[in-house]
Amino acid sequence: MNTQLYPSDLTDSQWDIIQPLIPPVKPGGRPRSLDMRQVVNAILYVVVGGIQWRMLPREYPKWQSVYSYFRVWKRSGTWQRMHDTLRAAVRRRAGRHKQPTAGCLDSQSVKTTATAGRCGFDAGKLIKGRKRHLLVDTLGLLLAVVVTTASVQDRDGARLLLSRLGGACKKLRLIWVDGNYRGQLLDWVAEHYRFRLRVVLRPEERKGFVLLARRWVVERTFAWLNHHRRLSKDYERQETTSEALVHIAMIRLMVRRLGSVKV
Repeated sequence: MNTQLYPSDLTDSQWDIIQPLIPPVKPGGRPRSLDMRQVVNAILYVVVGGIQWRMLPREYPKWQSVYSYFRVWKRSGTWQRMHDTLRAAVRRRAGRHKQPTAGCLDSQSVKTTATAGRCGFDAGKLIKGRKRHLLVDTLGLLLAVVVTTASVQDRDGARLLLSRLGGACKKLRLIWVDGNYRGQLLDWVAEHYRFRLRVVLRPEERKGFVLLARRWVVERTFAWLNHHRRLSKDYERQETTSEALVHIAMIRLMVRRLGSVKV
């Protein structure tokens, strides 16, 4: 029986994957009165539909309660831990080791709205807003994300992102990048990390659209994120909130993959 109220809701098989990753109630605290499946469904509804928290349909719990869980899990790192666990499962299902050895790094500039928050101007893309710096594996799955103002150069954003890499990236040996990451960044990475950056350039003699080897993987990930209306622009006051929404979008993508496979 289909129990989905809206297309963004989790199916039974998808909820079976997510449920063990939900943080338990703290010892000594009040028992939960909310249906956690509906809380997660409500958060997915916001990310996919791009609505304001206050506009959640009445079939879901009150928006204050839903937003409270989203904020608490953002601050505690729950979203990232949930994401990393699912990424390892997807990689194993694809016959890969849970820790990748290669990846692709790039950035995406997106416009911001009238919501208060830091923003900048990307002179190259002529966009006023923020910039998402993403590192993905060869399957296009997210390894790390950092959101900055759009005025931050790609090389500076890459340094910030690489400095935040955790244990899941300890086997990385090669990262493909575009020409914006040339220069001192290559030497800095070689000095401080075990992996190296390999620049993939567009052929000068080619005109129009060119599918570049390896780099297309991260571009596809940006397209996956754009399928979520809340990420079509940056509506958030804080960059950390934007990063959490990127993790949630990828969680939805991965749990749909895992939930659709019949074991």
